Amino acid sequence: MARTQDHPGEQAAQDPIRLLEIRETPLSVDEIFRAVGDDAAGGIALFVGTVRNHDEGQEVGALGYSCHPTATDELRRVAEKVVAEFPVRALAAVHRVGELTVGDLAVVVAVSCAHRGEAFEACRKLIDDLKHEVPIWKHQRFSDGTEEWVGAG
Repeated sequence: MARTQDHPGEQAAQDPIRLLEIRETPLSVDEIFRAVGDDAAGGIALFVGTVRNHDEGQEVGALGYSCHPTATDELRRVAEKVVAEFPVRALAAVHRVGELTVGDLAVVVAVSCAHRGEAFEACRKLIDDLKHEVPIWKHQRFSDGTEEWVGAG
């Protein structure tokens, strides 16, 4: 591996994008955390999105996520943009689709960098861009019988 220019002694990561998936099975924080492990990283920032029991004052009774067939490609594009903008050592992002219940993990993203500030900024960019650009839609069904679709912009 090549040495990085700005931090002598560090080894450059081969491919910082370690895990990108959209899956129907339950998510694991431990899996995502392990995926971004890197001996040269001084900080790992992790975000976990969970299904909450309400939205805009209404009680959520059921919730499902679905995605467009291009969602994985768009997720990769978002990840590559984050890697290009920040000094990322490792990155992982997994989003769940299918029927979920209150408390389930819907999305887990993590980024490791040499320093904590960079890790926080990169992780925030990753989750924000994922939510705005990856075609994943949330179908909320409320306890009063109404429903709503929420999705990527």
